[in-house]
Amino acid sequence: MDPLSLGLLVAVVTVVVLFSGVSVAVGLLIVSAFFLLIFDGTRSLEMIPEIFFADLNSFAILSIPMFIIMGAAVASTRAGADLFEALERWLTRVPGGLVVSNLGACALFAALSGSSPATCAAIGKMGIPEMKKRGYPDTVAAGSIAAGGTLGILIPPSVTMIVYGIATETSIGRLFLAGVMPGIMLALMFMLWSIWATWRSGNTTVLSPRHYSLRERLEILPRVLPFLLVVIGVLYALYGGVATTSETAAVGAVLCLIMAIVIYRMWSFPAIWKVLRDSTRESVMILFVMAAAGVFAYMMSSLFITQSIAQWIAGLEVNRWVLMLMVNILLLVAGFFLPPVAVILMTAPILMPILQAAQFDPYWFAVILTINLEIGLITPPVGLNLFVINSIAPDISLKTILKGSAPYVGCMVLAIVILCFLPGIATWLPDLVMGPV
Repeated sequence: MDPLSLGLLVAVVTVVVLFSGVSVAVGLLIVSAFFLLIFDGTRSLEMIPEIFFADLNSFAILSIPMFIIMGAAVASTRAGADLFEALERWLTRVPGGLVVSNLGACALFAALSGSSPATCAAIGKMGIPEMKKRGYPDTVAAGSIAAGGTLGILIPPSVTMIVYGIATETSIGRLFLAGVMPGIMLALMFMLWSIWATWRSGNTTVLSPRHYSLRERLEILPRVLPFLLVVIGVLYALYGGVATTSETAAVGAVLCLIMAIVIYRMWSFPAIWKVLRDSTRESVMILFVMAAAGVFAYMMSSLFITQSIAQWIAGLEVNRWVLMLMVNILLLVAGFFLPPVAVILMTAPILMPILQAAQFDPYWFAVILTINLEIGLITPPVGLNLFVINSIAPDISLKTILKGSAPYVGCMVLAIVILCFLPGIATWLPDLVMGPV
């Protein structure tokens, strides 16, 4: 069987196995072992344990559990609610200010936690009931939080960007910087759409919220500023050459735990243990997928599938932007069914040689890929953020949430188009801070 036909067979079998209900990591290991055994013999199976652990033998991987602990410590407190309340008090006289406050809180909390589901849950628990009470349409209330939560995998520090950096051997610090301006742009696009959708609804009750005094606006800031200072400090340490990514992640995790204990009185051992337990569980899940994807990539390379696919695409002689359109469609479809980490680890070994040959910037492409994966978080059948919103607002139907999130999907597609015409939005800040590649 020629490598291309074998690659198609691998794709079909992988989809069938993953849809059978097994976890992504276990499914990838099963597929890898099966095809290696059939087409390469039993000797190749001896390599699986070595490859599995070799893919985890990287100091940079330490930053993943550390940033997850940092996010879990913040998510376990009222920091999300306080962020929402602080912004709501300052934007109270802005038309549609409450939905803008929610999206702003999502963007800031995303920078603190790096997790989309955590951002949805933390901001949505207070934001959705408050928006409903003020008369905002259910579609805007649910859709804005679902979309705002996706910023967690784009705005640094982002676990998804770390995984991409490890998988493609690119600078994690530069990837973090590449996500800053597109993340701000996307947040502003979400805000503009939300304000317009609110105005279009014709409900004037949302335009006359409560008036807060200056004292009321200032009194809540001491509870949220320390966490934001930690993020600024982490980024300064990273880009100021003070410490490596793993070291800054570890310091950030410790500081967030300390502030959760001091500011929010998280003194009890069970509460601290829950943060560490949940962080360990999520970290192990991500690392398991990374190791299994390494075995899957070895299988694809060993059977010359990856090389043959790259040669086939290179031989198409299509315009580089037609190629990028094909890649975007592939990522979009993959994001509908698989979590972001799995998509990156499964596609990066195949796509990177092709994109480099077409002279696409790998840091710019990281942003394009991440926005595609953001779309997958608010679209069925997986659509993790949709189900998170449904769980915290069960009175809003899944159909309504999906309808509300659809315009934000349009915003993300528009953002991809803008970045294709203006790649400097993603590459300007990394080049400014760290110099041209």
